[in-house]
Amino acid sequence: MNRLKSTIRNFLAICICVWSFHAHAQTCQRTVYLTFDTGNMSVAQFVADTLRKHQVKATFFLANEKTNRDDMALDDSWKNFWRTLQQEGHSFGSHTMHHAYFQKDGKSQGEVILKPQFGPRAGKAYVANQFEVCHEIKMVDQRFYELTGANLKKIWRAPGGKTSPRLIQLGNACGFKHVGWTSTGFLGDELSSAQYPNEQLLKKSLGEIKDGDITMAHLGIWSRKDPWALGVLEPLIVGLKAQGFCFATVD
Repeated sequence: MNRLKSTIRNFLAICICVWSFHAHAQTCQRTVYLTFDTGNMSVAQFVADTLRKHQVKATFFLANEKTNRDDMALDDSWKNFWRTLQQEGHSFGSHTMHHAYFQKDGKSQGEVILKPQFGPRAGKAYVANQFEVCHEIKMVDQRFYELTGANLKKIWRAPGGKTSPRLIQLGNACGFKHVGWTSTGFLGDELSSAQYPNEQLLKKSLGEIKDGDITMAHLGIWSRKDPWALGVLEPLIVGLKAQGFCFATVD
């Protein structure tokens, strides 16, 4: 009798799982790609916990930026954080090792002017050739492998989204495809919370995000007093699911 009851329970559990899968498939009509750049990492754990709670996968673009813990985002102190996200099935790309902003194309073909925010050249613009652009992108891949035992996807994002056709071509030559974000995917976490409160940003995103959009936010922003993620991320996920959106990673 106990064995029969156990068999019935297992059968019902399987039926519920199958029903849930088909119900989700029927309501999942559109796709959105959540992406996060490192930033100051002040809401990193909250973002990770929220994604886990709602079983949503996202794509993270990593740079070795200074964090609110007074360390760097790719220090060993963040090893467990990145390893856990990697094991949970999220995707990862490069945001350049030193968060190097594109300034303009160089005078010679195959050269661009970069200005790193961190590292030995912090705050100083320099002429970067093909090798140096690749080095900035691939150093993140090497460091991520040291932290997690896995490589990045072959994708990268220029800090601030600032690029030129030449810079994108240099990235392609390194084997990394540039991934920006769509205009309606800009979630506004860099904006002033006084002028753009979380409620306003949430309403805007829920009203504008469309099928295939790549969104962009950060794991923490120094300048915003009312953190975007704490007030917007969870209701955004719930609201988009209610609209029939699925969440996918950028691979």
